[in-house]
Amino acid sequence: MLREKYLKELRKRSEEKRVSKPYQLTGLEIADILKDERHKSLYIKLVKGHDADYLLRTAKEVAENKNVQNKGAYFMRIITGGKKVTKVRK
Repeated sequence: MLREKYLKELRKRSEEKRVSKPYQLTGLEIADILKDERHKSLYIKLVKGHDADYLLRTAKEVAENKNVQNKGAYFMRIITGGKKVTKVRK
């Protein structure tokens, strides 16, 4: 019983969005516009280092395009200029 109550409380907390910086809110807005909640941390990182207005405008344009199936991938392709981004290990 106690475990179920605890798990219910954790689920409730995870649904609440905790935003303390403007770039976090913008990143979450982009994830919401693109309907890509899974990659919200990626969008937050993008906004932190780039022009937020440009990113928001681009996300809205991508979301309005009916021909795009994977809006998040298309958005990233536009932002990166068509270059494939790979992770670099330090």
